[in-house]
Amino acid sequence: MFNTIYYETKEGKCPSRDFILSCDASMHAKILGNTQVLREKGNLLREPYSKHLEDGIFELRSKVGSNISRVMFFFYYNQTIVFTNGFMKKSQRTPKSEIELAKKYRKDFIERMENNDYI
Repeated sequence: MFNTIYYETKEGKCPSRDFILSCDASMHAKILGNTQVLREKGNLLREPYSKHLEDGIFELRSKVGSNISRVMFFFYYNQTIVFTNGFMKKSQRTPKSEIELAKKYRKDFIERMENNDYI
């Protein structure tokens, strides 16, 4: 079983958690259900639930009706999954800006972990 955590900025904000909480009840429930599947399967989980995008950044994929959400994440040590950011998908491709934001958050997370400056 994998553990999941939400990336937290130095200012105490959790972009992925805030996104999930902003979703309507049905999407919120779908994301939480898919999170449980991800915790059970970890890096073995594939489409339609999860997809590797680039450079170790993945997306957790959820769909309710015509609404599609993505929560970005990466794998860290000791079977830990770190959720970074999320968004409602409006086009076929995942916006490059969302991938870059996930990379930025991952870099900050790792640097702060290495300096024992996280949480």
